Amino acid sequence: MRLAIFDLDNTLLGGDSDHAWGAFLCEKGIVDPQVYQDANDYFYKQYQNGSLDIVEFLSFALKPLTQHPIADLQAWHQEFMQTKIEPIILPKALALLKQHRDQGDYLLIITATNGFITRPIAERFGVDDILATEPEFLNNQYTGRFIGRPCFQDGKVTRLHEWLEKTGHSLSGSYFYSDSCNDLPLLEKVDNPVAVNPDEILTKVANERAWPIMDLR
Repeated sequence: MRLAIFDLDNTLLGGDSDHAWGAFLCEKGIVDPQVYQDANDYFYKQYQNGSLDIVEFLSFALKPLTQHPIADLQAWHQEFMQTKIEPIILPKALALLKQHRDQGDYLLIITATNGFITRPIAERFGVDDILATEPEFLNNQYTGRFIGRPCFQDGKVTRLHEWLEKTGHSLSGSYFYSDSCNDLPLLEKVDNPVAVNPDEILTKVANERAWPIMDLR
């Protein structure tokens, strides 16, 4: 079964779910709007230019999960799905997923964004599995810590190889679709790397290496 691997934010989605969740928290008044939005934008710019300190960012991003009951978080996430995620689901992305599904491929999302945010989105897309940065959940509450290695940059390669060993899948004939220069380590590991609406750095690399460039917008 051939693997078709997809980044999530700005690849299958026409936006960034992590940043959108932060904006949603601000709009709801769940966090201090000005302070949180400034930090959210600061980290997002770092991500875009490839300089994000993932541990520092996760300390910021996971903190709101620790401050509220899980029932409230889940209710907010349902609203977030309807108001923030549904509007940025790309029809061409759904068609691409269907194409791979119809070919009998195994559909895997691999994302740096934490699993609380992304697992319901993966279910909405109907993929077979998701690898995400995993927030620690103990005694029915998020702790603000994360489990294992963050699913970011080289960490995506590490997490994927752990998953391959566990599941018995291989990278033979594999595809990986991504928009971000942060995903270059994994793009270099698959047989069929595809740049999707790529950032400036990835566009340059894709052109140099004759990788396909796809527009899902």
